[in-house]
Amino acid sequence: MPSDEILLETEEKMEKTLRKVEEDFQGVRTGKASPQLVENLRVDAYGTAMRLKELAGITAPEPRLLLVQPWDAANVDPVRKALEESQLGISPQVDGKLIRLPIPQLSEERRRDLIKLIGKLAEDGRVAIRHERRHGLEALKKEQKDGKITEDELSLGEKEVQKLTDQYVGKIDGLVSGKEAELLKV
Repeated sequence: MPSDEILLETEEKMEKTLRKVEEDFQGVRTGKASPQLVENLRVDAYGTAMRLKELAGITAPEPRLLLVQPWDAANVDPVRKALEESQLGISPQVDGKLIRLPIPQLSEERRRDLIKLIGKLAEDGRVAIRHERRHGLEALKKEQKDGKITEDELSLGEKEVQKLTDQYVGKIDGLVSGKEAELLKV
């Protein structure tokens, strides 16, 4: 049935959006060192934008320290520059071919700013989910208009798309709650 394909495609796109929101949340600093904090940072190297994890090894030897070791010494400066320009508020310290990232304690003001950032990232995710809902509904209506599904099947499909939307928006809200709790933990 064509509507099943539409529902499956809509769910896949919503799942992809959820993974993107999770990835964005990993880049929000919570006060403890984690390689996920910087691994997706874009670095201009070899004439293109690459992820940091593609250019360097990232480790957390201590709870408040990240070590970034570019595999190519020529990338130390571009990596340092990308880290300085990021919104993480971390000052990289270059030590030969090694870059140290001391993770400072979060101030109350910085925690509030990060919670606002989490809210913005979550809202962007919710908007993307609603966008996928709209595409799914439009595809169902086109199928009905073309005579491929009945009006009853259209109605059922619309309810299923709305159920998926509610489910994925709920998952994003759950991610927000978890990240906020993590940020508020002193």
